[in-house]
Amino acid sequence: MNAAVYDDRPCELGEGPLWHPGLGQLFWFDIMGKRLLTRTDAGPRHWQFDEHVSAAGWVDNTTLLVASQTQLLRFDLETGARETIAPLEADNPVTRSNDGRADPWGGFWIGTMGIKAEPGAGAIYRYYRGELRALHSPISISNAICFSPDLAFAYFTDTPTNIVMRQALDTETGWPSADAETWLDLNPSGLVPDGAVTDADGNVWIAHWGASCVAAYQPDGQQITKVEVPGRHATCPAFGGGDFTALYCTSARQGIAAPILDRSPENGMTFVVADVAKGRPEPQVIL
Repeated sequence: MNAAVYDDRPCELGEGPLWHPGLGQLFWFDIMGKRLLTRTDAGPRHWQFDEHVSAAGWVDNTTLLVASQTQLLRFDLETGARETIAPLEADNPVTRSNDGRADPWGGFWIGTMGIKAEPGAGAIYRYYRGELRALHSPISISNAICFSPDLAFAYFTDTPTNIVMRQALDTETGWPSADAETWLDLNPSGLVPDGAVTDADGNVWIAHWGASCVAAYQPDGQQITKVEVPGRHATCPAFGGGDFTALYCTSARQGIAAPILDRSPENGMTFVVADVAKGRPEPQVIL
């Protein structure tokens, strides 16, 4: 399967795609450009921020919870108004937000990392019912945060380890109920894990940085299929479309030499492929 260009605006570091089930609309971020992007039938649109923004969950049809360099904020899509919900390492100028995703209980998991990818500078947190609690640290590059459809597990990775972790969750509250364990060791394959999402069958779709693909893995870790994307650095997948069978994927231009970008301008663009698998709508964030 091969993905095609969905949006041709190149991002230095595209991330955090979110299909809003109420609006039927894809949102995503250009972290280095400090932008939130979308497109509708009326065409492309973006919102500019004054600090890095990287991930979001939907609150209602006019509101997103957005993770920025220093906070989780309520963002009004109609007015652009912003309200701090919780500070996020606001007193640490070294770090910024990175990968994040709403959980099935209405919470939101968010990872941080060093702005210059400083080793061990980041952590992974969960925001739930007014509390932002640190779950894992130290983390160098937080990624692959997603949740099994049976509410049993959370997945995440510290990208430089090339190991995706799985952690049992309390099915009533969503808080971790056991230590995280190795689920998928990608070191033998040489594949680098970036963002991830689960489908309705519990398969984990992982974007692989540097490999121009998103690969799907069964709950037992067995790879079952792969989607090729035009960009070298696939960064994060999301299911969307009216029936959630389309797979979207952001990408990045970071570290790609100018002559290569001249020959391959699709690097950094956002891609889509239809009829891949049965995805699920992202859960609503409850503030």
